[in-house]
Amino acid sequence: MTAELTRGQNHPLPGARLEIRVSAGTQVVAGATFGDENGTLHGADGVAHPGSPTLPGLEVSRQAAADHRLAVDLDAVPDAVHRVSVLLALPEAGRGPARFGAVAAPFVAVTHLDGDEVASYTITGLEAESAVVALELYRRQGAWKVRAVGQGYAGGLAELFADQKLPEAHRLAGTIHEAVAGGLARSVPAPPAAAPAHRPDHGSAPRSGGPDGAVPPGSPYDPQGAHAPNPQTPGAPGQRGAPQPYPGGPDGPDGPGEPVTAGQPSAPAGAGPIDYTHPRRQTAAPPPPPPAAPPAEPGQPARPVAGDATGWSMEERLYNQVWGMFEDLARTTAAYRSAVDFADSRMEKELDQALSDPRNRIGGQGDAAGEAARARHGQLVAQAREVLDRDVAQLVAEAEVVEPALPAAFARWDNPVWHAYRVPMEIPMALRLGDLHLPEADRVRIPMLVRLPLERGLWIDCGRAASLDGLPADSHEMRRAGLETAVAHAARLLAVYPAGEFTVHVIDPAGSGAQALAPLVRGGVLAAPPAQGAAGAADVLARLTQRVDLVQMALRGGAPDALPPGLDTSQHLLIVNDFPHGFDDRAVNQLRYLADEGPAVGVHLMMVADREESAGFGPLLDPLWRSLLRLTPVADDHLADPWVGHAWTYEPPLVPPGSQVLEQVLAQVAAARRSWGR
Repeated sequence: MTAELTRGQNHPLPGARLEIRVSAGTQVVAGATFGDENGTLHGADGVAHPGSPTLPGLEVSRQAAADHRLAVDLDAVPDAVHRVSVLLALPEAGRGPARFGAVAAPFVAVTHLDGDEVASYTITGLEAESAVVALELYRRQGAWKVRAVGQGYAGGLAELFADQKLPEAHRLAGTIHEAVAGGLARSVPAPPAAAPAHRPDHGSAPRSGGPDGAVPPGSPYDPQGAHAPNPQTPGAPGQRGAPQPYPGGPDGPDGPGEPVTAGQPSAPAGAGPIDYTHPRRQTAAPPPPPPAAPPAEPGQPARPVAGDATGWSMEERLYNQVWGMFEDLARTTAAYRSAVDFADSRMEKELDQALSDPRNRIGGQGDAAGEAARARHGQLVAQAREVLDRDVAQLVAEAEVVEPALPAAFARWDNPVWHAYRVPMEIPMALRLGDLHLPEADRVRIPMLVRLPLERGLWIDCGRAASLDGLPADSHEMRRAGLETAVAHAARLLAVYPAGEFTVHVIDPAGSGAQALAPLVRGGVLAAPPAQGAAGAADVLARLTQRVDLVQMALRGGAPDALPPGLDTSQHLLIVNDFPHGFDDRAVNQLRYLADEGPAVGVHLMMVADREESAGFGPLLDPLWRSLLRLTPVADDHLADPWVGHAWTYEPPLVPPGSQVLEQVLAQVAAARRSWGR
């Protein structure tokens, strides 16, 4: 298991041949120093930097980049060296930020050669510093350990080297920055993504060497390519690797930290209607203040800005902003309904009083009192509606800004961000499962985001009652629509996970879903062809229940590394179509087991079923339905939030008619898997 270190903590190192992987939100310079027992440097020849990237047992990158891999062989480090300090610095020659407080906190991890993390450290608390000692590897009683340091220096590398007692500190710092400036001057924009996608290692750089992680002879890595920014990773949103339901990428071609919008060239922050940056990964450091909203006209509300909520990354800011929009709509709608209820009750009370007074029965006094009561009622309702319309207009304006800024995991299928889609390197924090809206504010659609990994399975209800607008009503059409919705959900899950980190199985006992399942089958993203017949269903269920049992035993026994070597450790999704046809009592019990125990160990269930058709099993299936999140293939007002109790109308995330976006996304997922032999 990975040890997540905080400042000052240490952790033993299990071997000599390791990697130190760095991930930052902007271009940084990576280096390392050799020190004695006191951490003192005895000369510039004990510093590995872009101008002199190798030392015995150590190699660093030759240029500034957002991601680095440092190769370490502790057995080759000279005996006189007791400390290996890893340094990070912001380049002086670049157009990027001048202090670490203006960017996402750097993330540093010590890993095995195969990418498995030994210890990680997020460097928090940096402000004016432009150089930092991230961590150090040190000898202790004949063994090596790693310590999280996080010591920053506002004076940059010169102050850092001077603190390590290096006489020529300023001259060496100048030499390093000159080497970095030369590398930046020679660099060219990354070519369009055309190479095979890399298999991600959850935010780490792609592997180098053979399939077993071995390092090629000579230099452990190609310093000209392995440390360069990954040209395959897009600059579009969604490059990172979360209440339910509501009822980042390398720098762009114009420089570090600048936004890249799908289908558009990058522009400096604030130049367009959307102002945001997308760090590569979520960090534990407070982010820079969100961009200020454009000035509003006097007497008008402030103009909304995408990402103006709190959070440690732009993805988290957008997630929190969407959640805030949901709360605002729920609150203002609740206030409107309460005001209308008050106006109704007051009018009824005034009418009762007017009719109960005998004096109002003579002449037209009673009619006049009734008209006055109804007028006051209309005035109160109009005032409440005015407030609601004002709040809804503000939410509409915010949605118009936020929707185009959403990363792929949060975006609708018709969002242009999917046209710039590339297989992500990290798992996002949440996933969009549809839209929510209320009848009083039909213009506002709130994305329904659920955290990843899924905490509950999904039930796509294909019953006839799930139709509000006269769409498919007969059972055959509802089953087809339900399975198409399940395919759209599965494709989105496959698209937002790194290549090979999400596996989909399908059980289609009678083969009735062949047409709807065709995108998954043709795309080659299924673990195996859809299982048919009782024997096929029994085989898939047996393998998945066995996987759940094995992982549970390993976790409960405190030995997660004792799993069988061939066990697939990716997340698994089982799509079950046409339930309960073709399922016996044993299969039903296995489905209940997967629904209850599977999510905790990475096995998720997606049922496409009509509850009424499974009534023959009696109350046996009631716990199954309760454990799943019910969704519908057509708009339906079945979701209720536990906050104010609104009945939210749910709309599934359907692919636009005639669009090929789903097939294109699945083709990229399949290509990325093939490139890594998954």
